[in-house]
Amino acid sequence: MLEVKNLHKSYGGFTAVQGISFTLKPGDIFGFIGSNGAGKTTTIRMIATLLEPTAGTASLNGVDIIENPMQIRRMIGYMPDFFGLYDDVKVWEYLDFFASIYGVQKRDQVIDEVLELTDLTVKKFSYVQSLSRGMQQRLCLARCLVHDPKLLLLDEPASGLDPRARAELKELIAELGRMGKIVIVSSHILPELSDFCNCVGIIERGNLLAFGDVASVVRSIRPVKVIRLSCISDLHALEAGLKAYSSIQNFVGTNDQDATIEFSGTDEEQADLLKALVNQGHRIIGFNEDHADLEDVFLKLTTGAVN
Repeated sequence: MLEVKNLHKSYGGFTAVQGISFTLKPGDIFGFIGSNGAGKTTTIRMIATLLEPTAGTASLNGVDIIENPMQIRRMIGYMPDFFGLYDDVKVWEYLDFFASIYGVQKRDQVIDEVLELTDLTVKKFSYVQSLSRGMQQRLCLARCLVHDPKLLLLDEPASGLDPRARAELKELIAELGRMGKIVIVSSHILPELSDFCNCVGIIERGNLLAFGDVASVVRSIRPVKVIRLSCISDLHALEAGLKAYSSIQNFVGTNDQDATIEFSGTDEEQADLLKALVNQGHRIIGFNEDHADLEDVFLKLTTGAVN
């Protein structure tokens, strides 16, 4: 388990991170969302023991980042936004070098396993500079995995990738979560985060504005459902019939056929409402919930201000 406790980081009179706290358990994939300069990278570097907190601390499986930084480093895999790949080194040599640093036993077997996991087996004997950007990202992630870390810290891992490479990386991160690893992913690609992250945090100017599972965070800005309705019957008659439903908070017609309904009922009540409208003779051609997403949450909670 990762416990982040009131982390602060200041540089003179400038505060980059202001009292961040959260807890993650094995299998959690945490989407860390924020604009450039919001404090994401500073937070990740503190957890990685590359920056010493001004105040607060964090612990991984009971090991404190300040008291036992070397022990923490053996338990984490850190993938920075910009990373070094050595020229004239083959893929297997690159991984073997880092595996030897960590004292990994049966290095040949471990290298083959992480190459298979990251779908790089066919590139085992290729030179690293010959790899595409997406393959280099996967190689860096493979390097983070050679010592079987408990926690992965991935800072903008999809930066610069094409859509196919992003999709492949997304599936790989999801697989790491299924393997029971804790994964922290910072990213600006908000719609994709909701596909594979089970919890998110939104940070601005060093403050954690929201934290929790994706559905809960989305509901925090939209507590009632918004339903888009379209019909080819009398919209005014339909609106009059809806007044009997206490779960309908608001009804706004946008034109002669379309309307927006704010609905506070359950999914079952929503299904019953649609059934009742059809039984009343209304000719419904569209009845869809307008789902809020992480972009909506981000724009609602943040101002765009930076430190």
